[in-house]
Amino acid sequence: MDPLWMLEAPPPAADARLAYGSGEHHFGELRLPAGPGPHPTVLVVHGGFWRARYGLEHVGHLCADLARRGFATWSLEYRRVGHPGGGWPGTLEDVVQGAAHLRTLARTWPLDLNQVVGLGHSAGGHLILCLAARHRDTGLPPLRGVVPLAAVSDVVRVQELGLGSGIVETFFGGTPAQVPGHYQRGSPLALAPLGVRQILLHGALDDIVPLALSERYQAHAAALGDDVRLITLPQAAHFEVINPRAPEWEQVVEALRALL
Repeated sequence: MDPLWMLEAPPPAADARLAYGSGEHHFGELRLPAGPGPHPTVLVVHGGFWRARYGLEHVGHLCADLARRGFATWSLEYRRVGHPGGGWPGTLEDVVQGAAHLRTLARTWPLDLNQVVGLGHSAGGHLILCLAARHRDTGLPPLRGVVPLAAVSDVVRVQELGLGSGIVETFFGGTPAQVPGHYQRGSPLALAPLGVRQILLHGALDDIVPLALSERYQAHAAALGDDVRLITLPQAAHFEVINPRAPEWEQVVEALRALL
């Protein structure tokens, strides 16, 4: 089996593709489990180092799997680097707006807004952690917790390491020395404690976003009082955590259930 099959294979169709704003990339895909509901809901934020060429299609497979297991999923698209308004802060603003749209969706669709958890992969893990830091915003539904997968949790360190061919500087509009406020407001490490339960999963073999980022973030956030746990996956690299056919996927599902 190709371990990266989900990056190329078209996902199962969503139940609905719905706008949460007026822009071209302001939409999400909603998938519902069987039954009348209301259903626990997973807010999904895809990764791709914030670049325009990586959209939400590849996480459609995991969303479909979660729907089969009894979760509704609201998978967000958002402006990325290469789109007008993408990058900092527009990308995070889109995710906040898309998350707040759950309140509108729940008027029509059977979503349980008392049972909402966030799931984000890679750069999406960065965005879901930044969203969690804003969980007290009045427009957002309450989050029971977040599950960041191979998350970019320390953007300063990612910039220092030159990961993603320098994408961090492009995303934030400069280096930490040039735009320190952007990094301060946009790094989960700097935003901790978040005040939201967090279960991080990260592959020990990840050579795209190193495990050391999650190790440092977990230790830092826990020392500040956050309820944050790190699950290290010894045989996983970067993509197993979003592959619903990989053995590691079961631990992702267990983490979501633990938060609910």
